Amino acid sequence: MIPPLATKTGQLWASLESFKAILYPYVDGHNGVEAKLSEDHWDQFGATIKMLHSTDIPAKITKDISRETFSSKWRETVKSFLVRIENEVFEEPVAVKTSAFLKSKSSEIIKLVERAEELAITVQEQRLAYVLCHADMHGWNLMVDQENALYIVDWDTLIFAPPERDLMFVGAGIWDSGLTAAEEESLFYQGYGQTKINQDAMAYYRFERIIQDIGDYCEYIFLSDEGGQNRMQCFETLTTCFSHLWCHRESIWCHRQRGSSPWMSRKINGKLTD
Repeated sequence: MIPPLATKTGQLWASLESFKAILYPYVDGHNGVEAKLSEDHWDQFGATIKMLHSTDIPAKITKDISRETFSSKWRETVKSFLVRIENEVFEEPVAVKTSAFLKSKSSEIIKLVERAEELAITVQEQRLAYVLCHADMHGWNLMVDQENALYIVDWDTLIFAPPERDLMFVGAGIWDSGLTAAEEESLFYQGYGQTKINQDAMAYYRFERIIQDIGDYCEYIFLSDEGGQNRMQCFETLTTCFSHLWCHRESIWCHRQRGSSPWMSRKINGKLTD
């Protein structure tokens, strides 16, 4: 991670009225989507996340960090917007396009929500280990500087959760890494090490991420007419929730019998592990 700069009194933050300000050094580089991670970067990425998941941090430091509750917030948000688009006529052009698109995909969205709800119940019935997770671990939150050093940024989403909360991003096709899902997994887990994946938790988090993205974009588009050109960009990004590889693959996997999906195995040093 990028360490913050200390104040003149040696503190890592300063008070600005009711806010706390943290200043970080400028890193001249590109995010992991633009830069395309090297094999060594993927190995470092895996090793760093393993360190995060394994480090025993004193409770006095982590006492204010939230714990996974498998909240239904985004599922309820998406369901409310599905009801709204059936009963409301929109005038703003992007809202009109978004409403029509969501209507055409409503059955798929309902299946996503229902499956996520089922998985949330299933996962909570299991005894899972909770670790400290970054919780937003995708290519846009990785940075490669001019010296080829790798950084992980945006640590404001920390949460205690099953490790799949972070692992779900690897091999899911969420960003264009230039690699296949199997290649991402192989390189990442060489650094992370052999681990047993809870398939229910992995599927839950991938479904929930899709649902959250849909809810986020619906709030941006339907709750305000502001945003200018960003509104159309949001609509275009929303459509990728249904055309992108990771969405389709997860839909297929989660309707198979449990444990029958070979791509959920992890390839470590050329060997597949369960």
